[in-house]
Amino acid sequence: MEWVRYRRLPDRPVETMHAHFEQHTYHVHSHESYSFGLTDFGAQAFGCRGESRTSSAGMIMAFNPDEPHDGRAAAEQGFTYRIVHIGPSLITDVLSDRAGRVTGMPLFADPVLHDPVLAQALGRLYNSLGDSATTLARDEALASAVSALVQRAAHSAPVAMEPSPGGSIVAARRVRELIQESYLDSFGADELAVATGCSRFALYRAFKAAYGMSPSDYQRMLRVREARRLIAAGHPVASAATLAGFADQAHLTRWFRRTYGITPGTFSTAGR
Repeated sequence: MEWVRYRRLPDRPVETMHAHFEQHTYHVHSHESYSFGLTDFGAQAFGCRGESRTSSAGMIMAFNPDEPHDGRAAAEQGFTYRIVHIGPSLITDVLSDRAGRVTGMPLFADPVLHDPVLAQALGRLYNSLGDSATTLARDEALASAVSALVQRAAHSAPVAMEPSPGGSIVAARRVRELIQESYLDSFGADELAVATGCSRFALYRAFKAAYGMSPSDYQRMLRVREARRLIAAGHPVASAATLAGFADQAHLTRWFRRTYGITPGTFSTAGR
């Protein structure tokens, strides 16, 4: 039986989820936050950076902001995991407090980590974010866990998330800019091809190679993120669906769950 417990902190850019999935499948997506997941039971398979990955019990998943990935059960009994999403601004605050200055945001080279010390730190962090914890205890656990993750698993120098310049790469980057500017609008591949001067098929291949998802997936993801922001700001789910470009509430709910593992309604009440 599948279940989800979700929590959104009202005063920090932090969200947590504890879930068990057997049939649920995550569509390819990314988060604006850093995401650190701890697999408690079973195994989760996912695609990331062009490779198939598996996180089994005791392992950690570490996703950088805007890093595309999907997810599904890798075992018949499914998987149980806890995940913490931390906004980049909070990561910057923690590292500034620790080092006095920040020379670049940390990036994690491997999306699957097998490190018992980090697993314990992440478990303590998740437990500290419950209702009974004080704000001080929460902040101390966040600082401790983030520092441990960065020291033990992050690249010492930021890894380039942008592709290097090149003909098809420049076109892919231009398409991403166009989608970011007009993701609420309706447009087709032909229009993007005209705007970039290459065929729609070449454009699709270049975009997916550069950013790990198709242009339509990217546009939909931006719409889901916009709906998420609207709901967090207090908009009813139905209104957020319309404003974010979805056909109706059911359409938003389907893609919201495929992206975040929860319904918009659950997300709406999680921060109260």
